[in-house]
Amino acid sequence: MHPLQRVLRAQRCLRWGPLASVSWLLLRTCRACCNLSSTACPSPETQQEDGVRKDFSSRLAAGPTFQHFLRSASVPQEKLSSPDVEDPPPYLTVDELLGRQRKVYLETYGCQMNVNDTEIAWSILQKSGYLRTSNLQEADVILLVTCSIREKAEQTIWNRLRHLKALKTKRLRSRVPLKIGILGCMAERLKEEILNREKMVDILAGPDAYRDLPRLLAVAESGQQAANVLLSLDETYADVMPVQTSPSATSAFVSIMRGCDNMCSYCIVPFTRGRERSRPVASILEEVRKLSEQGLKEVTLLGQNVNSFRDNSEVQFNNAVSTNLSRGFSTNYKAKQGGLRFAHLLDQVSRIDPEMRIRFTSPHPKDFPDEVLQLIHERDNICKHIHLPAQSGSSRVLEAMRRGYSREAYVELIHHIRESIPGVSLSSDFIAGFCGETEEDHLQTVSLLREVQYNMGFLFAYSMRQKTRAYHRLKDDVPEEVKSRRLEELITVFRKEATKANKTSVGCTQLVLVEGLSKRSATDLCGRNDGNLKVIFPDVEMEDVTNSGLGVRAQPGDYVLVKVRCTVAILAFAVKWELDWIISGE
Repeated sequence: MHPLQRVLRAQRCLRWGPLASVSWLLLRTCRACCNLSSTACPSPETQQEDGVRKDFSSRLAAGPTFQHFLRSASVPQEKLSSPDVEDPPPYLTVDELLGRQRKVYLETYGCQMNVNDTEIAWSILQKSGYLRTSNLQEADVILLVTCSIREKAEQTIWNRLRHLKALKTKRLRSRVPLKIGILGCMAERLKEEILNREKMVDILAGPDAYRDLPRLLAVAESGQQAANVLLSLDETYADVMPVQTSPSATSAFVSIMRGCDNMCSYCIVPFTRGRERSRPVASILEEVRKLSEQGLKEVTLLGQNVNSFRDNSEVQFNNAVSTNLSRGFSTNYKAKQGGLRFAHLLDQVSRIDPEMRIRFTSPHPKDFPDEVLQLIHERDNICKHIHLPAQSGSSRVLEAMRRGYSREAYVELIHHIRESIPGVSLSSDFIAGFCGETEEDHLQTVSLLREVQYNMGFLFAYSMRQKTRAYHRLKDDVPEEVKSRRLEELITVFRKEATKANKTSVGCTQLVLVEGLSKRSATDLCGRNDGNLKVIFPDVEMEDVTNSGLGVRAQPGDYVLVKVRCTVAILAFAVKWELDWIISGE
């Protein structure tokens, strides 16, 4: 082959081949060029060229290898000034990534996952040298952790930004310029629209980009807008220990998985939080142990589809065992196999501290195999409360929603759960006025509320979201006034049936975890029972059963035995109780 052909082939390999072969190909090309001359005694010019080639070859051998292009590779380098700061990008210094005592104000909107995301974001910023403030006026950075599940949730953020714009405009020139950031699902869904519509927004960070917050803020310091809304296939923040936002909290959220693969036609979550991926079991257990050591009395395991948890990080458990679904339920995706499932995790978590309550949310009805129900029944510290989102009582609407079950299968599951876990408390989600919902469909949802008699409920009018299957395939054809009327009818029926369900506990004594003072009265305390119902009871001195004769007042973290006196029928059910006696939380 002619040497020039070899050079051209090397160039093609360099363009498409692996980086590891770069050095070898270049050296081979140099040797090919050397063979162009066939004289036995090289001329002075040839000797000079050989020297240049040798010098080039030696410099090439000392240059970067394939490992230098891997972010996670261990590359010899000088020690950074701060061990908590990652390698800076070429356009920033380590010092610019540090917070330098700037104060951050965080506001959280939406679901429990956003509460946990706030704790993760703050953990990352705290390690970079930022300080936390609860005073909006003294903040140097304001971050809103946002929700996109409904249009009303986003409108709340737009209204809040108008208020913050005035705050930013009035900022004294003598102070550090105020930076405002949008985090979470709204940043992921709207992206450029936020930056273009609200020029005062400095940074955007999607749910999988919180590790990038120090860099985004550093870029914003130069006067530029900065954004990272890339979704990840593996980010779970497993190595980030969330920082509890309330030092007096008695409970904590622990994220065990992120994203959702269900692709229900109405839901924006798969597009704002990405595909399902689960944390390794070991990292979850370590976090729960630390929370137990800190004295917390309740942990809620979190996930968009929490009971579809599947840890594939340990190869020995990636066998061909198929997934057990609830009877009569199906999935919108190919059946998954192997991994450590939710029943295994729930078992391990409940063994860490028998006195720590374990809850989980939000599940999907399809992922309640018998082994999960049996475990809830057997373990005293796993709360006997199950959230079972129905969304509709009409099989036709459920099919349009792509929920993977019929009304009949859902009702059969309800009966099976109540048989497996006597006294279980049930809650649900319902959507009024989904695409194509007829009056007959609506009445079937009303009848489901009457048949099941949920203890708690979350009911909303349908709000179409861009990118969803419903947006592309269905028509939002139910008028807003009809949606509102149907929603009011659902709420009325729900309250009536929930009152009946909760009245069965009147006269019973139940265990309540004290959370703090009631918002309704300065003379009352509030807490939650095993079924997740809010409890209101008087703040009076009583006898501590662990120290006979000692009078004490209940404190957050104490367990109190109370007797039900009456129930109050509201959506977020508050229950009036009669105090009986207290078990110390110390």
